[in-house]
Amino acid sequence: MNLELENQRFIICGASSGFGEAIARQLLSEGANTVLVARRGNVLRDKFGHFEDQASIIEGSILYDETLKKIGKSVQKKSFHGIVFNAGGPPTGTPLNTDMADWDSSWQLVMRWKIDLALRLAPLLVEKKYGRMLFIESQSVKQPLPSLTLSNSFRAGVVGFAKSLALEIADKGVTVNVLAPGSHETPAIERVIKNN
Repeated sequence: MNLELENQRFIICGASSGFGEAIARQLLSEGANTVLVARRGNVLRDKFGHFEDQASIIEGSILYDETLKKIGKSVQKKSFHGIVFNAGGPPTGTPLNTDMADWDSSWQLVMRWKIDLALRLAPLLVEKKYGRMLFIESQSVKQPLPSLTLSNSFRAGVVGFAKSLALEIADKGVTVNVLAPGSHETPAIERVIKNN
């Protein structure tokens, strides 16, 4: 299938494993250019180094402003057409097994960086009157899952933000979508199973 992605450029967060890696591979196989973001730059280089003409790498945590600034600079140098918001989830636990430190760190991990990066990049897509924004979340946004209190809460918040953003920019040529997958064989689900 030819998705006509040649000469289009996409940012993929969390590209070193799981859904991020799978999406990056598919985009690259379709001829797209990518900006691959992950903490483990060595893993990105091992997995995607042979795509050197199509893939550039940003090594760093999306929780750090420095990394978000690097992403912003990468799209100012060259045009881009879309972004995949993707990262690991917070610790497992029931409501009464959490404390406020858990809530503070999970807000940073699941929600805050996505809003920050979206607010930095959405205006650039609106200016071009074209773009794709995809948030990778969880089936828990439809029905909370046992022992995933932190994920249930903040991922639902991300969906609320994404819907609100879509209302503002959809008529300007920029789509905002949420993918809410169930269980797949990824490092993230293995961690959840191990901790339950």
